[in-house]
Amino acid sequence: MSYVVDFNDVSTTGLESSPVAPALAGLRANEARYFKNKYDHDFTVEPASSATETVDWVHRILKEERDLVIAARPLEATGYQVANIRMAYVFYESGLSMPVGREMGKPELKRLRASGTTSTPGWASGSPPYGITGPGDYTVVHSGTSGRD
Repeated sequence: MSYVVDFNDVSTTGLESSPVAPALAGLRANEARYFKNKYDHDFTVEPASSATETVDWVHRILKEERDLVIAARPLEATGYQVANIRMAYVFYESGLSMPVGREMGKPELKRLRASGTTSTPGWASGSPPYGITGPGDYTVVHSGTSGRD
C-alpha cells in the first residue's frame, strides 16, 4: 500500500522494523519537504516488496556504475520523474536512505548520496556505513557532516 509522506507530521509508518525508525522517518520527511517545495511533488513511498522494479533499478546502478552493494534490507522505495530527472529512493532498515537520480536522455548518474543517522548500527565501529560495501564513490551525510566523497 502506498503512503504519501507528510513532512509536517513525521511518522514511522512503514519503517517500524528499523532500530532507528524515528531518525529514518525524519530523513524521509525531509526529502518529502524538498520535493514538495521545489517541484510540487507528493513524495509517495510503498513497501520495497511492492516496488521491486525501483529497488532493482537502484541496486543495478549502484553495482554496475559504482561497484556498491547494500547489504541492509530495503523497507520502502519510491520512483518518479520531476522536471527532466528520473528519481528513485530506497529506505533501508539500517537507517540508510539511498537516492539515485538521472537526467532524462543522459546515461550518466546525476546524483548518489547515502544519508543516514549517526545512531545507525555499525557507524561508530568503523565498519562500512549502513551496510555499503564496495570501492565506489559515495558521500555519507549525517548530522550535517559529510563522509567520503
